[in-house]
Amino acid sequence: MSGHEAIDELLAEAGVDGLRLRGALALLSGGRWWTLGDLVRETATSRRTIESLLRVLPLEHSGDRVRIPSDQVNRYNVSIVTDISGLGNPVAGMVAEHSATLERLETLIAGAPRGRHALDHVSATAETVLRRALLLGRRFWLPGARLLCVGDHDLTSLAVRMIHPEAEVAVADVDDRILEYIDAQDLGVRTRWTDLRLGLPPSLRGWADLAITDPPYTPEGIGLFAARAAEGLRDRDRGRILVAYGASERTPMLALKVQKALFDLNLLNEAIFPHFNRYHGAEAIGSAADLYVLRPTTKTWPAIAARLDRLATAIYTQGPQAVESAPAAPPDEAAVTAFGPDLLAGDWPRGLLPQVPRTRLATLLAKPYAADPERVAIALPAGLEAALPRLLLATRARHVRVLTAGPVADTVADLPELADLLAPVYRLTAAPPEAGHALDAVRLSPPDGGPDRVVRRIMDSAHGKVANTWREALTEPGATGSAGAAGLTKRQARAAVEEAAPWALDATLLELPLHRLAWMRARIDAPSPA
Repeated sequence: MSGHEAIDELLAEAGVDGLRLRGALALLSGGRWWTLGDLVRETATSRRTIESLLRVLPLEHSGDRVRIPSDQVNRYNVSIVTDISGLGNPVAGMVAEHSATLERLETLIAGAPRGRHALDHVSATAETVLRRALLLGRRFWLPGARLLCVGDHDLTSLAVRMIHPEAEVAVADVDDRILEYIDAQDLGVRTRWTDLRLGLPPSLRGWADLAITDPPYTPEGIGLFAARAAEGLRDRDRGRILVAYGASERTPMLALKVQKALFDLNLLNEAIFPHFNRYHGAEAIGSAADLYVLRPTTKTWPAIAARLDRLATAIYTQGPQAVESAPAAPPDEAAVTAFGPDLLAGDWPRGLLPQVPRTRLATLLAKPYAADPERVAIALPAGLEAALPRLLLATRARHVRVLTAGPVADTVADLPELADLLAPVYRLTAAPPEAGHALDAVRLSPPDGGPDRVVRRIMDSAHGKVANTWREALTEPGATGSAGAAGLTKRQARAAVEEAAPWALDATLLELPLHRLAWMRARIDAPSPA
């Protein structure tokens, strides 16, 4: 079969979807050199499909770039091709007038922490992030509105604050590095740590009018992120959820499973903007994703409750918490039995210590345990390591043993940093060898007074609002110096906290990013009474 016959056959097989391939032909015939990745991203077509086209084309090469030779261009009927890239981009004409913002976003995205493989991170292009902000303002009334970004590796929150400073914006993310980076830009974005498998931050439940998310592209991930986004809405009648999701044109059944996960939440699909989101990577899905606009219905809320009640931790496409990963090995039963816990937290074998009370990790983070356990054993699965410092602060036990999926040094790569962060409360050590892969945390006696006492009070009340505990600690004798010194008045304490840490006014310690905890650990210095 000649090259031209192979191309004709490929186009015929594509049928009505052949506009993708003809678009790629038009690009390759224009005289410009193209890399495979650029072709994928420009046409929003999967890598496999573009590769199938390149295999049958007569091409000239320049390194990893290709094009159709000029003497071959006239053999291809590409003049009738219509650019379809604008079909899913209702704000395309608005981008040019925001060139300065686009340039700033390109710099911010380039300087952001690198994506994490196990979290399915793929960076959206700066133009995509800008267009999200423009679309929000084009479709919704934003003055006084609140937007919740459920995960924000793409930095959509920063784009929205640049374009719409009249809107309040909050981010809930599992990656402390991203939260610290967003805070460093000083654009007034509220940042909260969360692992959505363990719950939405208390201060963001029922907080938002709009929510936007670019979740892991699995039915489990889409369902969880959309459900948590809905939990974040305060306007249950008129609130909206925007979800980015993309699949290869070769895998319609996978896309159907994802759409079914949204349908199961009884969310009304108001609009889909095809290929609205473009990415640096994700070539298997054409480096592109659609943007869904969803509206809750009265049946959404019971559906969400049912969805979260059967919560699975495996929601990603890669890493230890991938949907298709092998089940994790159970914790070492002998190690926990010898420890003699008063409470088991996490997922433990049913027959293990049947008389010992149990609680979920999510429950441990959500509220203080009713009893006051002496010893708590925590099963920490691979992929939930970011929750470790929060789980330790949440237990209030005298001795905590954390059984990890692998060696502690591998599970907690920054163990010295973690030990320093929690030094006011715990002494962290590797558990004895017979305990297997485990970390021991022994609670220390509280200091007598001074700033260290204030920090300890805050860290001992991890479920309470930081500002409340902080103010109370400042009013106690010895908080401003020696043990016998008087504390601040309530008014002085309130003013001191509001000035020092406005970000702490409505947050619990467990939802604050780690850099905020580190700031308190290093910087709290109670002022003297005026």
